[in-house]
This record gives sequence, C-alpha cells and structure tokens, in this order.
Amino acid sequence: MFFDLDGTLADTAPDLASALNALRAEQGLAALPLARIRPCVSGGSPALLGLGFGRSDPEDPQYQALRGRLLDLYGSRIARDTRLFPGMAEVLDTLTGAAVPWGVVTNKPVRLTHPLLAALGIAERAACIVCGDTTAYRKPHPAPLLHAARLCGRDPESCLFVGDSRDDMSAGRAAGMTTLVALFGYLAPGDDPSAFGADGAISHPGAVLSWVNGIPDGSEPP
Repeated sequence: MFFDLDGTLADTAPDLASALNALRAEQGLAALPLARIRPCVSGGSPALLGLGFGRSDPEDPQYQALRGRLLDLYGSRIARDTRLFPGMAEVLDTLTGAAVPWGVVTNKPVRLTHPLLAALGIAERAACIVCGDTTAYRKPHPAPLLHAARLCGRDPESCLFVGDSRDDMSAGRAAGMTTLVALFGYLAPGDDPSAFGADGAISHPGAVLSWVNGIPDGSEPP
C-alpha cells in the first residue's frame, strides 16, 4: 500500500502556508488566509506560487528564484504545525502489525520529505519512500509508483495507492494500481473527486483498511 504525503498522510498545509506568507512578507505583500492556501497544497510549488505571486511557469526565472526561497523557508519550519491526519497513526500501526508493507510516494523533494517523515516518527517504518526527485519523473507519471512497487517487491496490480488529487489518481491508474481518493485531503471547492477516475473514495483514514485483504474495519468500499 502506498500513500501520498501532503493531504493524505499528513496535514502539511499550516507549515506550507506559513512559508508562503513569510515569502509574501519579504516581498511586501499581505498574508493570505490558510483557507485560501490549503486547496493549493497538493499542487506543490506551481500552485502555491501561482496563488501567492501569479508565477507558476517553471521556465520563468522569477518562478525558480521564488521557489528556491519558498523551499528554504518551508524547510526551516517543516514540522512546526504539521501532524498526521486523525486516525492515520492507527492505520499505519494496523498495517505494520499485520505485516502489510506500506510506503510513501510524494512529489515533495528528498531534502524535505525525509526530515518531515522523521519528525512525524514514521520514516523508519515505511517500506519505501519515493520522492519527487527520486526518479526522473513526478506524478502524474507512473514512474514513482512503479519504482515503489519494485522496491517493495510487489506487482503494481496488487498494490493500493491513496492520494487526494487528480494527479495522484492518474499516476495510480497508469501504474495499474487500485486507487483511492482521500476526501479529507486538499480538495478545492470546485473539485469533483468522482471525476478523478479513482476506484473508490474514503472520507477518513480508517476507511482504507476495508480495502486491504484480511484487515476489515467494519466498513465497505464505496
């Protein structure tokens, strides 16, 4: 089983919003409310900088400068207010106890992912951690998920991937995995998760266990 990080395993929005607003302050701009920033988190730097500065083109030199500074600011506060979503720690405990390997597949770079997972106390328990710069591609390309399956010695068709964005679901489908969209993640008001092409949806972390063979939690897949 594989999990996306931001908006699926952990609520990282408070620290990312803090970093974005710190960067806006450096540019003489007012802070944005968390409610406006939260839906952009799963879109990574392009979405955050698009919201904060109208810069979302990676070919734009100003975008690259802003992105570098944003990541530095975020790195300095990466686990200040970030927490696992309620119930996720128990899910990971259950999977570990049942000898079901689980891993993390995220577009967040290595230099930010590993410190965050260590601070959350789950890095050493993950069967694999695949970051945005681990392979030559990022989600929605299937390469990161296929790499994760190889690391765990599993056929992709036997794997389950949980994420909160359209890109997550596209990557999972292209990899041949069963996909679940996390409705508790960073969905924008206009998003329609039913159009993401997922195999199912979960409204709380514990519901994922009903999709894992041999670990019923009293609920049924939607």
